[in-house]
Amino acid sequence: MSYMFRESGPLKPGALIGILGGGQLGRMTALAAKQMGYRIAVLDPDADAPAMQVADRKFVAKYTDRDAARDLARACDVVTYEFENIDAETAEAVADLKQLHPSDGVLRITQHRVREKEAMRASGVATAPFRPVTSQADLREAVSEVGLPAVIKTATSGYDGKGQVVIQEESQVFAAYEQLKRLSSMHIFERYVPFKMEISVIVGRDASGRTLAFPASENIHVDSILDVSIAPARVGRAVADDARGLASGIAEHLGLIGLLAVEMFVTKDDELLVNELAPRPHNSGHYTIDACRTSQFQQLVRILTGLPMGAVEMPRPAAMVNLLGDVWLDSKTEPDWAGALSLPGVSLHLYGKKEPKRGRKMGHLTAVAADIEVALARVLEARERASRRSRSAR
Repeated sequence: MSYMFRESGPLKPGALIGILGGGQLGRMTALAAKQMGYRIAVLDPDADAPAMQVADRKFVAKYTDRDAARDLARACDVVTYEFENIDAETAEAVADLKQLHPSDGVLRITQHRVREKEAMRASGVATAPFRPVTSQADLREAVSEVGLPAVIKTATSGYDGKGQVVIQEESQVFAAYEQLKRLSSMHIFERYVPFKMEISVIVGRDASGRTLAFPASENIHVDSILDVSIAPARVGRAVADDARGLASGIAEHLGLIGLLAVEMFVTKDDELLVNELAPRPHNSGHYTIDACRTSQFQQLVRILTGLPMGAVEMPRPAAMVNLLGDVWLDSKTEPDWAGALSLPGVSLHLYGKKEPKRGRKMGHLTAVAADIEVALARVLEARERASRRSRSAR
């Protein structure tokens, strides 16, 4: 069983919010909660994980440790999770004891690409053609029905481009399947979408069923990792409105209480195809910290504690760039933050990760300006200035 949302009114400041997962999303959620007077408990295997560094209570344990998760649940007033690869059985154990939002049911859907796509299809949302694959026979039928080019993905545990292979020719199909079969017993075979742009919408839905969607962000990836987000996305008004409506509709269909990130492709004909869902704050929504009346993290805290959701308008456009560990490794020194922050409207957010790795998200920069192209140029220049020390040190 899962506990229903409280009927005794909002949680008062001082209440303890539990977070399964200690990464940067948990850290920024914790910081937003602390700003509002709430305390934080975190479960993570790493005692020095980003969210652990700001937690009031630490539960150092694996995500599969259901006893530790139950201990966290008993100590807290409400619990959430900061990424969808949390063990579903662990989440269910928490939900049996305390309110978990989003629910363990939402987690089971969104952590499995086949179930996720089937849920979207059931809600009437357009996606790329797809077919589940559990054998070579399934794969042959998928190639015949879906066609090429295509993408084959693991059903679980994929993020930042991991667990997926783009297939251009039929000769590549079975090699790609054998490569991914080591990671998962089920896969999904999707038609490759020649999209014009990728966008995402973060939507909040509270216990009363009210939804509020943030402005869509335009997302640019490099090596399958998000590199730049631009908000609002440079699309027409109708596309932007449709994207927010789609995200809100999916949240309602799932019965979500919490946040949901909805990633979409914009085709050459301005059709929207939903790609993936994430029931949590999202990298593409980091711009909301500096640009919106309410950040995605504060919105989640408001929903978790039963407070009214905050306004999502953004007075000025913004652009965000990720800071990967490559900058530190290439420079063998600290980047030039003074140079980056000398530009107007630029903010720095670092996640407290002590060991930089290639492709690892260490932080981000955001620029806010009156004009969207100015914001984009400034944030790119800020990252360039931060990196200049690395080039001069070579």
